[in-house]
Amino acid sequence: MRGLLLILLTFASMQLVNSQTEYRIKALKIDGVINIDGKLEEEFWKHAEKVELKYEVQITDNEPASQKTTAMVLYDGLNLYFGFVCYDTNPNEIRAHITDRDKIWEDDFIILIIDTYGDNQNAYELAVNPYGIQGDGMRTGNSEDIMFDFVWHSAGLISDSGWTVEIAIPFKSLRFPKRENQEWNILIGRNYPRKSRFVFSWTPVDKNNPCLLCQSGKLTGLDDIGSVKFVEVLPYVMSYQSGSIRSYTDPSLGMKNEPIRVRGGTGVKFSPNPELTIEGVLNPDFSQVETDAYQISVNTTFALYYPEKRPFFFEGSEVFKTHVNVFYSRMINDPLFAFKLKQKSNNLTIAYLSSLDEKTPFIIPGEEGSSTVQTGLRSLVNLGRVRYDFGEQSYAGLLFTARNLSTSYNYVGVLDWNYFFWKSYYFRGQILYSATKEINDSLLFSSQRKFGETSYDATFNGERYSGVGMLFRFLRDTKHHGFVISYRDFSPTFQPHLGFVTANNRRQINIENRFTFYPKNSIVDIAFVLVEGGLVFNYSGTRKERWVVVGAGLQLKTQTDVFVGFLPVNDEIFGGRKFEKIHRIFANVYSVPFKFLTLQFNGEYGRKIYRTSEPRLGLSKDFNVYFKLKPTEKIELSIWYTKARLEDEKTKELFYDGYVAGLVGIYQFNPNLFLRLITQYDSFSGSVQFFPLLSFKLNPFTIFYVGSTINLLDFGEPYGVRQTNREFFLKVQYLLRD
Repeated sequence: MRGLLLILLTFASMQLVNSQTEYRIKALKIDGVINIDGKLEEEFWKHAEKVELKYEVQITDNEPASQKTTAMVLYDGLNLYFGFVCYDTNPNEIRAHITDRDKIWEDDFIILIIDTYGDNQNAYELAVNPYGIQGDGMRTGNSEDIMFDFVWHSAGLISDSGWTVEIAIPFKSLRFPKRENQEWNILIGRNYPRKSRFVFSWTPVDKNNPCLLCQSGKLTGLDDIGSVKFVEVLPYVMSYQSGSIRSYTDPSLGMKNEPIRVRGGTGVKFSPNPELTIEGVLNPDFSQVETDAYQISVNTTFALYYPEKRPFFFEGSEVFKTHVNVFYSRMINDPLFAFKLKQKSNNLTIAYLSSLDEKTPFIIPGEEGSSTVQTGLRSLVNLGRVRYDFGEQSYAGLLFTARNLSTSYNYVGVLDWNYFFWKSYYFRGQILYSATKEINDSLLFSSQRKFGETSYDATFNGERYSGVGMLFRFLRDTKHHGFVISYRDFSPTFQPHLGFVTANNRRQINIENRFTFYPKNSIVDIAFVLVEGGLVFNYSGTRKERWVVVGAGLQLKTQTDVFVGFLPVNDEIFGGRKFEKIHRIFANVYSVPFKFLTLQFNGEYGRKIYRTSEPRLGLSKDFNVYFKLKPTEKIELSIWYTKARLEDEKTKELFYDGYVAGLVGIYQFNPNLFLRLITQYDSFSGSVQFFPLLSFKLNPFTIFYVGSTINLLDFGEPYGVRQTNREFFLKVQYLLRD
């Protein structure tokens, strides 16, 4: 393996030189006050260096932009300032809404992508719509995490000629190298959604080069900002009162109400220099105010994935991510404390995380399904990460995870890499090893499920075992053609208890080919076809699955995307039975034809396995429809309906048939304050849920919430619909920054 890393490092020196030196903008240092109101009235803006977003990089290839956009940059000892003038020949068509942050992606907006280390690895993303509403995220390579939040300021103003934006980014909110003279990579863009979704850019973009960050320009002139340091304190206090039904067998006994409880805690973040961040939380509130998107779990044998929404895990989360998800932060369920450190110096990044979890969860992977176990056991969690970046989006790294309980443990070691070469090729890989000693408590979890052909089983009976995993992926991504060849291998006893790996005892190979076309003078902006196939074997050599997918997609005018796919080959062995010709057709449609309307449809029809202890083949009819209406700039209504039905193809015996429906209503008083009500009904369980919430956000971390969760259940005659659970809560959290 050492030889492989030496080869990667050697080839890194052969990377082709990019054109990042051709586009440069110098920030003007000022000694005065900038009022962030979107008006750009200060005299400083007149003297700032200006650049124009001349290139249309979507839909066309760097043709002249249809609308003029000007960007400029200032800075002082505290903040980096950006100003934008976005001209519009038809200002009545501007798409903009007053909404909560991170919900502007269907509007007009400007976007900044700032790579402070200039290594094309990670970058801050900041977007602002014409009303000054923010969206932000973290870009890692070609992936984006829009759950990432940080503190910055913005304002926008719509006029008869278009709109303007002002932005102030505190240097304390950014991590960057300790240098007297900074030089950062920067992409500057404008989203212009009309009959198509156009994107204008300061720098040209070559669609044959998948490395977007490699095609940025340079932000220069940032001198003497290396002494930035800060301390943040984030205390919170919350009060809540819960109630639950006394008896599910006799709902007439009513509800049992718990006393009002109060909980408090705090977080502290310290940065002695812009390269190092140390963060800790004590008794944090990691409850979910924002509800998870509902997923139908009927006929699903594997655990469902839900994204992280807790702020503590956002900063630095990109460094713990690997191609195989061996760290899933929601496996830290209810920590008494958590501590995190991240240091990036030039090409080397070191990170560490530790936590004491009071309610340890488990995902026990398997060949045909996984088991999820919730416990009240305490565990100590530790993660360590070292990563070395080189070349353009290339790196090699080591990751170690450890979870220790009083009588058990799980350790995982990882070597991973990503090598980008010849401007369009990637070679990615990961090699993993796990060592596990189980809890010795079969009452906590018992299962006869064996780990492949080994002597071990899934029951918590104190067994010790180890496992290995690996992933290799070779891919090419260009304007007209892309392919992926990947191999994934997890032994029967491979278990990363801090990760999200639900299946093991499998060797899987996938091959995908994709061809993309760009028709001229057509209602179609982009069209593509793809063919993808794969094989899965278990460690006994049995072929478990075989499939081929063919599909075609269109990006149409009116911002409508359509995809249709078909499974002409699909065979699988499940539950000891072999199923053949499991053909299905599926379709996806996403459309934003008007600024007040969003439509989405996902559906599939065809054969599907009914995954029970006695599996059978059935005819499936599944679909999901979603409508979002914005009748005014402040009102948003969303309606969604998800249907799942499976019946025996021959006898018409119904295996299941149900739906989940929901309605979300939001009134946004101003950019900081909104009132929301979520209502949803689950026909599978007969449950009804209500989630009213009043939210005030001064910034992503200074918040006030008051709301409730109400659960009802239809018990049938003679009880009818009764309340089963209820909670009222109030939370105040305030960010203190020196």
